[in-house]
Amino acid sequence: MKLMHKLIAIVLFLVATHVQAGVVEGRDYTVMSPAQPTSSGSKVEVLEFFFYGCPHCYHLHGPLSVWEKKMPKDVELQSVPVIFRDTWEPMARTFYALEALGEGKRLHDDLFDAWNVSRTDLSDEQKITAFVAKRGVDAAKFGAAYNSFSLAGKVARSNQMVRSYGVRGTPTIAVDGKYIITGLEPADTIRVLDEVIEIARKERRAGKR
Repeated sequence: MKLMHKLIAIVLFLVATHVQAGVVEGRDYTVMSPAQPTSSGSKVEVLEFFFYGCPHCYHLHGPLSVWEKKMPKDVELQSVPVIFRDTWEPMARTFYALEALGEGKRLHDDLFDAWNVSRTDLSDEQKITAFVAKRGVDAAKFGAAYNSFSLAGKVARSNQMVRSYGVRGTPTIAVDGKYIITGLEPADTIRVLDEVIEIARKERRAGKR
């Protein structure tokens, strides 16, 4: 009888541990209603709302970069620069300007390090231009992209997405226009992201997306 009680206790412990290990709505993620439209087609869309000067974004950047290199082929990751105040706009413009020049991925780490490690002053276009020029970006082409009409449209789109998703802090991760992950430690963010992607993937298979 004692052995049976022990076995039951072990089973209950394992069940409880399994439940704790799984993601829980309201604790690990929230669900948007209604869901937002996505632009990823047949792929599960993952949006990273971030600001280069955000230390929490910086701490997530490394693990998320590792995750991106091995993310499933049916997943698409997009980064969305957030502008909570006017002083953040130059970095959003920098992100899109470098993206337009095909230099975004190459200098993404450098920009995070500049803000969070070396504390480089990147508060205006002139300082930013000098920074990227030292790293091989043509200053004239960067200035043209930074001030272009098309880039202004991308900044406006970014602001609209922040409002639509109700982003209140960075980093915030949105999965398939519906699931929001924020306020977790980097390792937990990646763990929850993987599990929420699976939830979104099953919904797509069931025709609920």
